[in-house]
Amino acid sequence: MLKSGIVVSSMTLISRVLGLVRDVVVANLMGAGAAADVFFFANKIPNFLRRLFAEGAFAQAFVPVLTEVKAHQDKAELEDFVAKVSGTLGAIVFITAIVGVVLSPVLAALFGTGWFIDYLNDEPDGANFELASVMLKITFPYIFFISLTGFAGAVLNTLNKFAVAAFTPVLLNLSIIACAWLFAERLEQPAFALAWGVFIGGIVQLLFQLPFLYRAGLLVKPKWGWRDPNVTKVRILMIPALFGVSVSQINLLLDTLIASFLMTGSISWLYYSDRLLEFPLGLFGIAIATVILPALSRNHVGKDNQGFKNNLDWAFKIICLLGIPAATALVLLAFPLLMVIFQRGEFSVVDAQMASYSLIAYGSGLLGFMLVKILAPAFYARQDTRTPVKYGIITMATNMLFNLIFAIPFGYVGLAIATAMSGTLNAILLYQRLHRQGIYKLRRDTLSFIIKVVLASIFMGISIYIFNLNFAWGSTNLMARVNMLIKLVVLGISVFAISLILVGIRPSHLKIQKSI
Repeated sequence: MLKSGIVVSSMTLISRVLGLVRDVVVANLMGAGAAADVFFFANKIPNFLRRLFAEGAFAQAFVPVLTEVKAHQDKAELEDFVAKVSGTLGAIVFITAIVGVVLSPVLAALFGTGWFIDYLNDEPDGANFELASVMLKITFPYIFFISLTGFAGAVLNTLNKFAVAAFTPVLLNLSIIACAWLFAERLEQPAFALAWGVFIGGIVQLLFQLPFLYRAGLLVKPKWGWRDPNVTKVRILMIPALFGVSVSQINLLLDTLIASFLMTGSISWLYYSDRLLEFPLGLFGIAIATVILPALSRNHVGKDNQGFKNNLDWAFKIICLLGIPAATALVLLAFPLLMVIFQRGEFSVVDAQMASYSLIAYGSGLLGFMLVKILAPAFYARQDTRTPVKYGIITMATNMLFNLIFAIPFGYVGLAIATAMSGTLNAILLYQRLHRQGIYKLRRDTLSFIIKVVLASIFMGISIYIFNLNFAWGSTNLMARVNMLIKLVVLGISVFAISLILVGIRPSHLKIQKSI
């Protein structure tokens, strides 16, 4: 699993780096103005549905059932199951895409209520509503292509071919960058070039994965199979998971709705800070979650309770080892990171400062977000989707309450605070449930390991803070900033690594334990 995790993490690193390059292009092109707000808005809704139909609820429901079919049935039945799932999923998301295109003005009014009210009152920001309606027509079909891409990736992951699915998002980033470079200056509204990049990227990603499915012998003709017993099982598992696994995305949509009432730039500042949050979350949290779900599913199907606990404990330790120092560094280096990566063109120093506040708030919840990625699969591998959805409802309600509490005094930063707090609560609830059911509880050696990681992260944080104390990020040139950030990163990694050794952590502690 460690080898597979490194493969996924490496591919994800390439994707995230190109994602940052894409965001640099967007920041340089549009900064944090009204057009940027609209593009991020129009991209967020299909991305939310992507988390439901592709990477999120569908994968969590599909992989355990696919693992069961693969273990207990022959190749012909496996091919028939894949055909029926692909046909059923494809038909549903195709209809969803068409409905989304037709009802794009309704969606723009629903999730961009502030803009819609301005439109009705003939205010200047009302133009954002019209632009969002048109842009949604371009970006919404992405849900069809990326859902089938997610399906193909889930099949390949179950076959332990993790690299293909992990690399695929690179093609989306390349598509958006290419469209921005080729068409932005030729269009009256540059944001449309980015929207077309999303559309084309969805097609390219799907086409890229098809040959790998063919080589695996599972590129089969799609069939409608709504009432097939195994498809029904996926459907039953997926319905509650649609909510449970995507709570964070629903919270982000609620943030967007509230942010549309706030000052111009709020949506963009939240977006840029969220993008930097997604870097370690994808690189570490999602990478480990990707390899842990098939492993836990095999443990459950094989009735290997000991292996289930061992694998989950290993994932918990790895997440803490990577997540705690990542969260510490993200909070301390929020402004420097934004200055180095985005501050150019239309993206000003003020934009970097404003986005850094929400990044600090998001960073405080990074460990919680990462833990959810491995704790929720512990339920899905056991084909229990009800428990995560129950806690998802609690988390969403809590997030709405926190939004009301913090948005008024702190604006968009309050939305980020609410998201971080609710994400952490979700992780706590999931762990407590696993503990009460006797499925998993932290071992003493794991708790000791986590305490040592915290100590090493504190030493790292102190060194970064002192070294960075007197550097004027807002009044130096780009090369000086890059040079200083590199020094801070090298210093942080070095201090953290040395501190781990001093507190007694060794490579052997990262192996999967054989006993509870």
